[in-house]
Amino acid sequence: MTAQPTSRPTLRFDAVGIVASDLAASVAFYRRLGLDFPEGAENQPHVEAELPGGMRLLLDTEETVRSFHPGWQRPSGGGRIGLAVLCGSAAEVDSLYEELVGAGYRSELKPWDAVWGQRYACVLDPDGNGVDLFAPLAP
Repeated sequence: MTAQPTSRPTLRFDAVGIVASDLAASVAFYRRLGLDFPEGAENQPHVEAELPGGMRLLLDTEETVRSFHPGWQRPSGGGRIGLAVLCGSAAEVDSLYEELVGAGYRSELKPWDAVWGQRYACVLDPDGNGVDLFAPLAP
């Protein structure tokens, strides 16, 4: 085990990046989750949406990534990243899940009441990344 630095005063997580096989489809999916991408974003090679709290979600086309990382290859197998969206209520989890699945997005897990006290569901974005929808259960 290597020693960890005692402090990193300038380190701040700033963004989560996703390589999209179909950027327009990814922009449409994440707009349904409430993210604000600029008009025309679906036609760009790289787009960003600011998240609450100041972080950003970055979407890049596969071609964009290959432009600076020629050896990049599309991952195979299961998802390696998970995103989680806090909903305002358990009913909102169910409603958002139904909206997304009704729009043709794939379900990973139907809504259920998790033992840790949350209503939980999971849908897949256009590239198969899991997006968890959750909210605390009413007391």
